[in-house]
Amino acid sequence: MAQNNLTPGDFTPRDHAFYGLVWAGSTLSARVDQALARRHDLPLSWFEVMLWLRAQKEPVAASELGAVTLLSRSQVSRVVDSLQTRGLVERIPSPTDARSVRIALTEAGHRAFEEADATRREVLAEVFDDLLDDADIAALAGIWAKLKSRPAARDRLKG
Repeated sequence: MAQNNLTPGDFTPRDHAFYGLVWAGSTLSARVDQALARRHDLPLSWFEVMLWLRAQKEPVAASELGAVTLLSRSQVSRVVDSLQTRGLVERIPSPTDARSVRIALTEAGHRAFEEADATRREVLAEVFDDLLDDADIAALAGIWAKLKSRPAARDRLKG
């Protein structure tokens, strides 16, 4: 069977940049997700919630997690339910609102996060870290900051 040499056609540099971001995000996320699921039975969405929780000194509201993750409010709730079932997070009554709870990693959650984060770093080393120097990382950080600086656009995408 003859192989076609597919081309995107007359793409502008901006089109290439956009699809490059899509490709990079999808490809790297899929690699990390597969490794986390295989080695730790931990989907990437769970890891993302744990990532934000592990850095907090105090328990946080689910709505705060929804605001900083790539997950919807209902997805955050389902992820927290699953993490709680596994003993990786706990729900703590809010000290200021008896109707709400706050979420924190348990000690087991901290350990699980550290193990999973080591896997994430290992998976990304060859396909990300080893390919990019400090100047590349600084350039990417500047680009992400620009793209994330418009809250209205960010909120519409999370919808």
